[in-house]
Amino acid sequence: MGAGGTFAQRIAGFGLLIALVAMAAIALGIGLSPSTPRATAQSPAKGVHLGVASCSGSTCHGRQEADGKIVRQDELMRWQEPSTPGGAHSRAFNILSNARSQQIASRLGIGAATSAPMCLGCHSAPASQRGPRFQAGDGVGCESCHGGASGWIAAHYSVGASHKRNVSLGMVPLENPRARASVCLDCHFGSADEGQFVNHRIMAAGHPRISFELDLFSTLQQHHDEDADYAARKGRSNNVRFWAVGQAMALDRALSLYANPGLGQEGVFPEFYFFDCHTCHRRIYDGENAIKTGVRNPARPIPEGMPAFNDENMIMLSAAARVAAPGIAQRFDADSRAFHAALAQNRGAAVAAAGKLRTSANALADAFSGTAFGRAQTFQIIETIASEAINPRYTDYEGSVQAVMAVDTLLNALVNSGAITGNAASAIRPDINAAYAAVKDPNAYKPLEFRRSLGSAVRTIRTLR
Repeated sequence: MGAGGTFAQRIAGFGLLIALVAMAAIALGIGLSPSTPRATAQSPAKGVHLGVASCSGSTCHGRQEADGKIVRQDELMRWQEPSTPGGAHSRAFNILSNARSQQIASRLGIGAATSAPMCLGCHSAPASQRGPRFQAGDGVGCESCHGGASGWIAAHYSVGASHKRNVSLGMVPLENPRARASVCLDCHFGSADEGQFVNHRIMAAGHPRISFELDLFSTLQQHHDEDADYAARKGRSNNVRFWAVGQAMALDRALSLYANPGLGQEGVFPEFYFFDCHTCHRRIYDGENAIKTGVRNPARPIPEGMPAFNDENMIMLSAAARVAAPGIAQRFDADSRAFHAALAQNRGAAVAAAGKLRTSANALADAFSGTAFGRAQTFQIIETIASEAINPRYTDYEGSVQAVMAVDTLLNALVNSGAITGNAASAIRPDINAAYAAVKDPNAYKPLEFRRSLGSAVRTIRTLR
């Protein structure tokens, strides 16, 4: 992501959140509903997966030094980095053999996790067609993100090759925020495909909580340099655009999966995966001096005691829309409230309201895709995330984690764009770390304390304007 030590600065500031992110990055699942035409259009081509070995030659991506003229050519080594978030994809299959994974598989009665379809959809390449060099043990390999290579592997290194032609042959255009989000969300949020949906039963058996933010996770996994050559072939990345479009696509995915009749309900119960964990998982008091542990969320017009749909992406989109798409912001907020209210009626009403909210979310994705997100807008979004209009909505852990990741992502974007210096960002790192500390332990989360810490971090960032 350019800007010198920015990546290291971010890693240093994550504390236990990095452990959460790294764990989630190798243990997630869910993806695309067949009723999601926008996202489906961006899905990877269903080519044959040839396997990591097909990319590993020393004249391709298997060098020990980043001395390639066009691409680094040490991409395989970076993908395999031991004990770092950057190597999480390569470790995805091996983690299925550890004690925790074995316990989860035992509780679910699915046999060995290393051979269970329920696990392999995300812990290995989700390929229906596999070449002779493909190995499930490679984990989440090159083609999991770049698309099955059978159609484009020879063309992409030929004389006169172009990125546009590679894409036409099945390579996924990961420089496109919508396309990247669609691919990442399959495992980092969910899909209707086999083995790509971590339902509540899997989480109850011990699976880590799903957590995802497109630009942050992209930073952790990046194995290329955005140099002049990259810009000529694919254009410059806009980190804020990736963040904003990623939020819209994540909400679209959640709503499409919720509306899927095969995923949105489990027996007589709704599928609790979609709901905010902490509206149910609170301490219980039976004595006379019972303490109310929940905080009322003004954007959720639902009866007291009802589980709330996880609104982390709705909160971030509401903040971004106020700045970058004010013409859609009011409609989006109204549709969000209507969806929450419909959940208190019946499933039919909720599904209908989900469809309307998806339309608004996609309208925001379209608007964000054409937005430059310059210095002033980025600072304004950071301010809005902690503003009085948004701050009261931080009542639950998941939305608060998304907020602090957003502030850090947006600050990093300012450094990458040259709007502020890396040294200036480093100087306020302790304030960002304090906000991370407020969401270090989900069982110790306190909404009012988090709001104060987030506000303090944003006030410090304001001094950089």
